[in-house]
Amino acid sequence: MLPIRNVLIPLATFFLGIFVALAGTSHATPRDESPYAAVSQLARVLVEIENGYVDPVDRSRLLAGATKGMVAELDPHSSYLPPIDYAHLVSETEGRFGGVGLEVDTRGEFLTVLAAIEGSPAARAGLRSGDRIVAVDRIDLAGQGLAKVVRQLRGAPGTHVRVVIRRPGVTEPMVFELVREVIAVQSVLAKRLSGGIGYIRIKQFQERTHSDLLTAIGQLRSAGPLAGVLLDLRNNPGGLVDEAAEVADEFLADGVIYTSRHRRVVVDDVRARAGGALATIPVVVLVNEWSASASELVAGALQDQKRAQVVGTRTFGKGSVQTILALPGGAGLRLTTARYYTPSGRSIQGEGIFPDVVVTTSSTRAVATALRERDLDGALGTEGVSGAREPRVVVVTDGGTDPSEMRAIPADPRVFSDAVLRVGYELLTDRKP
Repeated sequence: MLPIRNVLIPLATFFLGIFVALAGTSHATPRDESPYAAVSQLARVLVEIENGYVDPVDRSRLLAGATKGMVAELDPHSSYLPPIDYAHLVSETEGRFGGVGLEVDTRGEFLTVLAAIEGSPAARAGLRSGDRIVAVDRIDLAGQGLAKVVRQLRGAPGTHVRVVIRRPGVTEPMVFELVREVIAVQSVLAKRLSGGIGYIRIKQFQERTHSDLLTAIGQLRSAGPLAGVLLDLRNNPGGLVDEAAEVADEFLADGVIYTSRHRRVVVDDVRARAGGALATIPVVVLVNEWSASASELVAGALQDQKRAQVVGTRTFGKGSVQTILALPGGAGLRLTTARYYTPSGRSIQGEGIFPDVVVTTSSTRAVATALRERDLDGALGTEGVSGAREPRVVVVTDGGTDPSEMRAIPADPRVFSDAVLRVGYELLTDRKP
């Protein structure tokens, strides 16, 4: 083996030469504070590994790993995306991809199911919100990142995948044998209920969600004027903020939708325009502990602007902005760049949206101990005004609280098992819940 010193000196000098050239127009900083000194250390470690590791190593793999680790130290939602993961992310925002139909996110050590897409292999098999994925195809996923689990779940249509989950209240792990399909996510579903109430469910915010909403509104109004709208954002993990703002705009005539702040400075102040398609009729928004990010933004905007009563349980509390940056070679960077705030300046990050009407059933009493954004390792702290507020009323009732498939919802939800939907409907029809 060549002496490490012989290789280390020229390579480190090469790295430092690049950094000095790049820094030629920068302001001088103390050596220990300069990022170039830190990268010099990375170059030194890289050379030590390349010369001393027991087996030959792939430099590109090492550098990709170093980049992943650096970004992962920031918070649970920032990540370096290799080309295949970046391509998956793009396909998600377009609403069409190959897989089993699970929307997942990091919740502690394991990934947790936010929702099983209606009609998907996962939904037909019985997977549901709150299930924790512990293994895929016999690969233990404890402590693995979101990108790796998504890669394992996705694949060519017609191929098989074995998913092992743990479900709260069930002692033994549950095993699901699924067949992958092309998943086309329909983000907006709508149905006309008795009394002229329009039920609109948004499963996630993706490309065309706003235009799909306008189409749904037209279909609902084709049978006559609407007396009110139930906007169901339960199990909605978020998605594209621009689409969420456009959706909120349809319920507002003017005013702030949200603001975002970067290092405590307001960098974005998004306001509603006149002429919203649903700006003049009563609205009730349904949320739960799986409503996150952009869905919390919409609920908070309508609540603060006194355009809607929010019904259900406290939301997840993810109030941070992720900017997606394209990198050379097809890779990408998902970087947390700001925090969201409601129109009144309430912080969403770590706080969530507190309902005006809290619905408590036998299935929601465990929500108080549910893992939320603020419980995640490395989660951003809360800044600004707390979103906490006392509910106007707490409804204790029987029945479930998960969104049901559209075909199962009766025209009169008062006879339905979905307690949150039932309460929201009663509020809109002037019946005290």
